[in-house]
Amino acid sequence: MTSKYNNLFEPFKIGKLEIKNKFVMAPMGPGGLSNEDGAFNEKGVEYYVERAKGGTGLIITGICYVENEVEKKVMPSMPCPTLNPASFIKTAAQMTERVHAYDSKIFLQLTAGFGRVAIPAVLKGDAVAPSPIENFWNPKIKCRELTTEEVEYIVKKFAEASVIAKMSGFDGVEIHAVHEGYLLDQFTIALFNKRTDKYGNDLMGRLRFLIEIVKAIKKACGDDFPVSLRYSVKSYIKGIRQGGLYEEEFEELGRDTEEGLQVAKILEEAGYDAFNADAGTYDSWYWNHPPMYQRKGLYLHLTGKLKEVVKVPVLVAGRMEDPDLASSALEEGMADAIVIGRGLLADPQLPNKIKAEKLDDIRPCLCCHDGCMGRIAQIKPISCAVNPQAGREAVYGLTPAEKPKKVMVIGGGVAGMEAARVSALRGHEVSLYEKSDSLGGVVLAGGVPDFKEADLRLVSWYEKQLKDLMVNVNLNSEVTKDLVDKIHPDVVIVATGSVPKTLNVPGIDKAVEAVDVLRGKAKVGDRVVVVGGGLVGCELALWLAKQGKQVTIVEVMEKILSAGLPIPHMNSAMLKDLLAYYKVNIKTKASVASIKDDEVVIKTESGEETIPADSAVIAIGYNPKNDLYKEIARNYPETYLLGDARKVQNIMYAIWDAYEVARNI
Repeated sequence: MTSKYNNLFEPFKIGKLEIKNKFVMAPMGPGGLSNEDGAFNEKGVEYYVERAKGGTGLIITGICYVENEVEKKVMPSMPCPTLNPASFIKTAAQMTERVHAYDSKIFLQLTAGFGRVAIPAVLKGDAVAPSPIENFWNPKIKCRELTTEEVEYIVKKFAEASVIAKMSGFDGVEIHAVHEGYLLDQFTIALFNKRTDKYGNDLMGRLRFLIEIVKAIKKACGDDFPVSLRYSVKSYIKGIRQGGLYEEEFEELGRDTEEGLQVAKILEEAGYDAFNADAGTYDSWYWNHPPMYQRKGLYLHLTGKLKEVVKVPVLVAGRMEDPDLASSALEEGMADAIVIGRGLLADPQLPNKIKAEKLDDIRPCLCCHDGCMGRIAQIKPISCAVNPQAGREAVYGLTPAEKPKKVMVIGGGVAGMEAARVSALRGHEVSLYEKSDSLGGVVLAGGVPDFKEADLRLVSWYEKQLKDLMVNVNLNSEVTKDLVDKIHPDVVIVATGSVPKTLNVPGIDKAVEAVDVLRGKAKVGDRVVVVGGGLVGCELALWLAKQGKQVTIVEVMEKILSAGLPIPHMNSAMLKDLLAYYKVNIKTKASVASIKDDEVVIKTESGEETIPADSAVIAIGYNPKNDLYKEIARNYPETYLLGDARKVQNIMYAIWDAYEVARNI
């Protein structure tokens, strides 16, 4: 093992509990991993055991309700140990026993509930909050104030749930949370807590709920039973439903850093054994769930300060899967352990691969949220865009092919590469053909902006996997029907991608395609009009604006980022905020009338408007390219159409569809 990573594999303690290394699995909502009676299902067991198998020292489960009466939720949305304790213990004990076999430890994360941030589809009863307030997602839903007796009841349920956790073999519990703007966090923040009883008024009143919880758990489970706290040091609330960027100055309406450090000292004194630290709330959701636009290690400027005021361990998350960054954070005293969430969804073997110096074999997280939080927000099971097996480890794995076949993959984008990888893993003889001089397809262009470098790392990962699997890769090879007939494969997988859409307007020949600008094949001037306000157009606009260019987006729909598949909220919110910060001009409900040498004429509801421009860039989407498929499909019974060639979607569905098809060939 490389010496600079040695500190990642040294043990540390939470209370008296020793953990074998510094890798901690972040708590992520276990959507789809529980039964109606509140117990973890077999998928949930396999999901956590897989990360223990991968070398993670401490696993923290996603949220589990401590009760389902005061804030009644639809089941099986998340586990709830108090709903049917006997059933919960049965499956949870199997989980903890198997996790312990790998010398890993596991905490059960317990939540008081959602409060104002409850997704309406999850609620089965009243929406509740510390004080009357609108629901975050739907302002028409009014949250009623919890009674004093209801808060006291929830405290008792925390103790009860912790006893059940201890009986199930969990090594500790984590309290969720003074973090992300959930119910407990709402109690601590004056902006949301206007109560006049013992759980409000001043700072100590707002913290009383949290203090009573840890004291009740310690009384029920003993002082040596570890209790960690998920803790957002700073809220980054610029306004209701409006986050503040790291780059900008604004008045903090939530918990500022000074109060965050003060509160941490109080809660440490109350009995919390560790702080699992980050920043943000739902109003600034891109802090708690950082998209690719956030820098790596985004909480280190806060956890370094937190470590100066508390003596218990500080755990830090926030795009920390880079081993160099993680090792440096420990070395510089910014944290005591490294928390990784989505990186362990993408590659459960991440700690083991770092230990074995196989960094090139780590499948990268794209920070897209499409497979994880984006799905949970839609009440779908948790998974991962680049790892289709995540969340269904035992039932969606790969088995050797019963009869090896000759598989011809046409197209070297992510769909083609995934199909080739999976087919080769199962024992088929695979040849991949790509007409250009490199693998990656449109991802090569999409990965050019600095904030999309993970896309390029994914392409590099695929290149290495295909090489290790000895897939016959043929670059600069445009496939025709004659070539297919000559090779005569048993299986043909067509993943020929897509072609950019264009406009039929005067002067269109003066415009350039977004993909050509990104790949450096076309240059733009200092004043740029980007035609198309979808994800590609907006990311291109941000990239150009960060270079100092004056950028205008022209979008035909009422809002930008409306076309195509839904973009997870934290990603879309941050991208919009960044476009505003970098002063990108946005024209919606507008279309291009003509393109001239030094201007673009657009049509709006109020008439025509002229935008001075040196360059116009077209980013209005793609059309499937499937002519070859139509030509050969009838002659080859086992022919599949994948990726953009079938339907233009996103990286996740390109990979997922390819995995599904190739695992069954």
